[in-house]
Amino acid sequence: MRPGANLAAAAVVVAAVLAGCADVPLEGAPILGAPSSADPTGKPTGKPTSKPTPKPSPSTPPSSPKPSTPAATASTPPPAGNLLAAAPVTRSFPGRLPDGKPPLFIVVSFDGAGDLMLWSRWRAVAKQVDARMTFFLSGPYLYPGNRRSDYTPPYKKPGASDIGWGDTAGILGRTKVLREAIAEGHEIGTHANGHFCGTNGIGRWTTAQWTAELGAFDRMVRTGPSLAAGKTVAPPFNPATVKGMRTPCLEGDRPAYRLAMAQRGMLYDASAPGYIAWPKKANGLWNFPLQSVTLAGTSKKTLTMDYNLWFAQTQARKAPLAEAPALKAQVLATYRQALAKSRASGNPPLFLGNHFNRWNNSVYSDALTTFVMETCKQPDVRCVSNMELASWLAKYGVPRGPRQPS
Repeated sequence: MRPGANLAAAAVVVAAVLAGCADVPLEGAPILGAPSSADPTGKPTGKPTSKPTPKPSPSTPPSSPKPSTPAATASTPPPAGNLLAAAPVTRSFPGRLPDGKPPLFIVVSFDGAGDLMLWSRWRAVAKQVDARMTFFLSGPYLYPGNRRSDYTPPYKKPGASDIGWGDTAGILGRTKVLREAIAEGHEIGTHANGHFCGTNGIGRWTTAQWTAELGAFDRMVRTGPSLAAGKTVAPPFNPATVKGMRTPCLEGDRPAYRLAMAQRGMLYDASAPGYIAWPKKANGLWNFPLQSVTLAGTSKKTLTMDYNLWFAQTQARKAPLAEAPALKAQVLATYRQALAKSRASGNPPLFLGNHFNRWNNSVYSDALTTFVMETCKQPDVRCVSNMELASWLAKYGVPRGPRQPS
């Protein structure tokens, strides 16, 4: 980016991220209304990580007031060495294409990853175009509600969660699907646990508190399926092999949580706002940002995240069904504009963040499906997971010289 453009570009990214994002309760239950404090006009109103965002209602009510001990309900899960790695890299890509440019990587990712029907949808879409995707799993989606008090988040009551907890059928279904997705080459990252946003959320957590949060995620993955089933069930993957995180609502003290990530051997953070440019490292990790884009047909700046696009279009309010085709076309045009900008700038990656959602009559899921289907088979494009991109960067480095985007 040209030095003279830094301040103006930073301002529009701050404005875009203020709209925030909202995770989706289990099995796609609707979220609450949009935040009234966000300014969709493009004017920055504060720091991008401090504004409250909509909090989804728990979809699984508490089922037991007292937790039981793990030994009373399940056997010890299998050793970690027998479990799948969460971030497989089974493909390699050239450093340069025949035209001399690097491949144009498109990374599609999803936060939460709870809804089993939408798991089926996105795995099927990926299979049709040989894409790999990243799914940032929320820990409670693998942990039973009657054990919720095992979780003790900072500044909250034991068992607090703004996205609910799992039930036996859902947990075991997700365990199976996660194994299958990893076998297909998809990556599982972490979206942490309770999804606490806003002024009383994760923004004030320290490195030590983030270390505890990631440890809680590990325990939910390792023990949740067995606790839900009442017998030994192998975890879907080894949580120690998770390599990336997207924080809830894109918030958090970045140096604090990135230090906790680095101490665990994690490789990238996918939480920060940014630009269409080649990634750089920050605080010892690759910074894979959600990128600032212009909503097609307008001057509005937003981020490459489905919730932010929804907010830019209708302030995160459901529009009449008759408007869905035009809204979808606008989102698709926004993605196509971003693709063209990448091609004009040396092929830096596109990072498209999403949720398992049916928001606004499924406008965002449908637009993304169309974009993936029409783009991932184009000769210069490779649709990859975050970990596949990190592996390519480790091998070839960030492109330099005349092909470096401005």
